[in-house]
Amino acid sequence: QVQLLESGGGLVQAGGSLRLSCAASGRTFSSYAMGWFRQTPGKEHEFVAAISRSSESTFYADSVLGRFTISRDNAKNTMYLQMNSLKPGDTAVYSCAARQSTSDSHYYTSVSDYDYWGQGTQVTVSS
Repeated sequence: QVQLLESGGGLVQAGGSLRLSCAASGRTFSSYAMGWFRQTPGKEHEFVAAISRSSESTFYADSVLGRFTISRDNAKNTMYLQMNSLKPGDTAVYSCAARQSTSDSHYYTSVSDYDYWGQGTQVTVSS
């Protein structure tokens, strides 16, 4: 099992940047594939980005491709989401998620793929 805690959310103007962090504890972080999702009021979780356990593979939603970068530092038990060129449409609660994986290359894009979730951090982008 693993516990996840997001941080780094806040208010930013359109075009600005923000870096989210997801700190993990409770298990070996390097054995988990990870992902970022976001949610707005009245809407389901939307996939943002995913990364395999060794960072061998990453994958992005079309809406953030080229603007967001997912990364992880297994030595620090931390995953990151670097968000650049932010748009008002990026406003949401961002959550990190984890699932145990035996593959260095496989990533996951569905909510149902993940077993562990953080509490979320609010990102608000003003115009």
